[in-house]
Amino acid sequence: MIKLAPAGLKDDIEMRKVYAGFVAGQIEAGSPIIALEADLMSSMAMDSVARDYPQHVINCGIMEANVIGTAAGLALTGRKPFVHTFTAFASRRCFDQLFMALDYQRNNVKVIASDAGVTACHNGGTHMSFEDMGIVRGLAHSVVLEVTDAVMFADILRQLMDLDGFYWLRTIRKQATSIYAPGSTFTIGKGNVLREGDDITLIANGIMVAEALEAARQLEQEGVSAAVIDMFTLKPIDRMLVKNYAEKTRRIVTCENHSIHNGLGSAVAEVLVENCPVPMRRVGVKERYGQVGTQDFLQQEYGLTAAAIVEAAKSLI
Repeated sequence: MIKLAPAGLKDDIEMRKVYAGFVAGQIEAGSPIIALEADLMSSMAMDSVARDYPQHVINCGIMEANVIGTAAGLALTGRKPFVHTFTAFASRRCFDQLFMALDYQRNNVKVIASDAGVTACHNGGTHMSFEDMGIVRGLAHSVVLEVTDAVMFADILRQLMDLDGFYWLRTIRKQATSIYAPGSTFTIGKGNVLREGDDITLIANGIMVAEALEAARQLEQEGVSAAVIDMFTLKPIDRMLVKNYAEKTRRIVTCENHSIHNGLGSAVAEVLVENCPVPMRRVGVKERYGQVGTQDFLQQEYGLTAAAIVEAAKSLI
């Protein structure tokens, strides 16, 4: 059950502090959680957790592949490992370990990948990953998520404690735009319809959900009725929801802080071509690497804005 927050507000808490608070709470409750970091303790607000609970937090250093192997071994002992590093390192740098140690062996490890897409900001092109979800969704058993705000992040983290298997969760580190009111709950594998519409459907995830909602408001002023879906589970994608809204509105625009290849746009296109082929556009990063800049600058630079979504939508009307 979801309830929307007032439009345009920022979360009261940074996403990294949601994660650190979750880990600390699980430790205090006596759960078998163990958190692993790759020299990014302060980046994810884990310093105080490590200081207070040194037996439950391991800093493996700048060795992301080794972190994954260590987590796999801990999972075999009955612990519940949560690994955090930046998206670039949680995907391309340690892909073989994700394949061999986690997915192939069906180990119970949760990977938290932060600094999603352009939100890496001042870390620049080497740390700014636009291909990460496309890499991980190709693994046979992976579940791939991108959380939208602090309310969703907290609820999904709680669920992951009780779920077995390899889950890969993408997030930003700082404050997100509030989309959901406190008390909202979420079902992994099911998209959330945030706004109904009859003329076109905007399917978004991550920071692009707020942009899609703003685009829908702008389109409404021009007489275009746009539905908005938060597709926070990339894999397994909610195929029935995509099919239903394709049949209803006959036009689709996907919106992602990721490459247009192998991410949300590709996943939606795969559903459409097999079930209900309709015209679609993909708003996302097109054949470019990252660079240094503020988030606002980078969203403008890469066309990850409400204005870009409106333009894409109007090209289909």
